[in-house]
Amino acid sequence: MEALNVILLIFILVCAIAVGRAKSLLASVIIFMSQGLAMSIVWILLRSPDLAITEAAVGAGISSILMFVALKKIHAIKEEGAKEDEEAQE
Repeated sequence: MEALNVILLIFILVCAIAVGRAKSLLASVIIFMSQGLAMSIVWILLRSPDLAITEAAVGAGISSILMFVALKKIHAIKEEGAKEDEEAQE
């Protein structure tokens, strides 16, 4: 059981570092989501299922969906801006 705790701690620390060093925003969101799932496992091991469910639902679920939607909006804005620039050049 102690080995699992150490592995989870190392995984969470690696995820925290990887989010900051990732080149792609999509990769950062996916790493953040996996860190939230790992944190929910930690809460289960600490015998706090209410926090585990909250972390899985909010930390990994809703936050990740909101970040994916934000990324979609950012790309949509860039595409519209690129189309306007092309039309202005013609």
